[in-house]
Amino acid sequence: MTSHRIAIIGAGIGGLSAALALKRLNLTPVVFEQAGRFGRVGAGINLTPNAVRALDGLGIGPALRASAFRPTRRISRTWDSGEVTSSLEMGEAGERRYGAPQLTVHRADLLSALEAAASDIEIHLGSRVRRVSQGDGHATLELDNGQTHRFDAIVGADGIHSAVRDNLFGADQPTFTGQVAFRAIVDAQQLGHLDLTPTTKWWGPNTASQVFTFLIHGGRELFVFATAREDSWRHESWSVKGTQQELLAAYAQFHPEVQAILGRCEVVLKTALYVREPMARWTQGRITLLGDACHPMLPFMAQGAAMGIEDAVVLARCLAAGPDGAAALRTYEALRKPRASQIQVASGKNDWLRNDNNADGVYGYDAWATPLDGTDQPRAA
Repeated sequence: MTSHRIAIIGAGIGGLSAALALKRLNLTPVVFEQAGRFGRVGAGINLTPNAVRALDGLGIGPALRASAFRPTRRISRTWDSGEVTSSLEMGEAGERRYGAPQLTVHRADLLSALEAAASDIEIHLGSRVRRVSQGDGHATLELDNGQTHRFDAIVGADGIHSAVRDNLFGADQPTFTGQVAFRAIVDAQQLGHLDLTPTTKWWGPNTASQVFTFLIHGGRELFVFATAREDSWRHESWSVKGTQQELLAAYAQFHPEVQAILGRCEVVLKTALYVREPMARWTQGRITLLGDACHPMLPFMAQGAAMGIEDAVVLARCLAAGPDGAAALRTYEALRKPRASQIQVASGKNDWLRNDNNADGVYGYDAWATPLDGTDQPRAA
């Protein structure tokens, strides 16, 4: 589909990754984003080797490494005793094994790197999509302002509340998990007596309870992500503030190291966690979905963003491989849906790497090299 125009709805991590991958393969992406400007939003993000390998292929590896931290290990610890139940070497050993390092960054730094690389891509900010449709040989999007635009294909990368998905398949009905999540960022110097160099998951007394930490900003700050059971809180938004008091109360029986970390979490955000089942389909004709728009997942494997980045690369490769856009999107879905759905389900179970060190099926995936004929697909989890 050389030189053909592809619309990307959404300028988040998945959408910008798709735009860069399409451009790299000589296609013409056009991005539509409902926000009026780019902003520094979010908190920490754990980029595992499969994600970093894909991003390296987009040319943003040096920018990421400039602000990232490279964890030494990925360890699991028991909530009360502190016992280490699994330890996976990362750092240089992980890079040799998986072909790319693990990088932990602030989400805003990743978005900034993507935005800088996409500076010569056509991006329409303040453009909310009202509906998408298609006819023979083209797909059309209509904006809230009444403008219509015609493309060879449309990709909905517009997140967990995707308007494109609702247009294609109707609104979904997520299920509340009965869990809430807290997040905070702490000055690492305040915790200088602790070894914070691994990414560490403290497994609680049940699958709803955990505390996960990793360094960002070159090791200057510690990102804290914690989940607990709570039935009454239903707000699915990261803009709502929690309190340090409720954070400390939720993990009052955890190990003293956890108590030391949480005691430094002065600004706390809180959200309810909802689960969504894998979709039966992602694609209709010349319109498809990508990332959280089609496989939103609970954050317990740190693969939500990674799956969207992998989607972006495989999608671009499929579209670049032949002249038939609809056929390319079918191939993309056939290649990506089994892996993304498997990780979506496994994330919900929240037992991955608790007692073993086998991350090869997840971390060893190479979106740039995986065969487009569907052979030799690695098992994810």
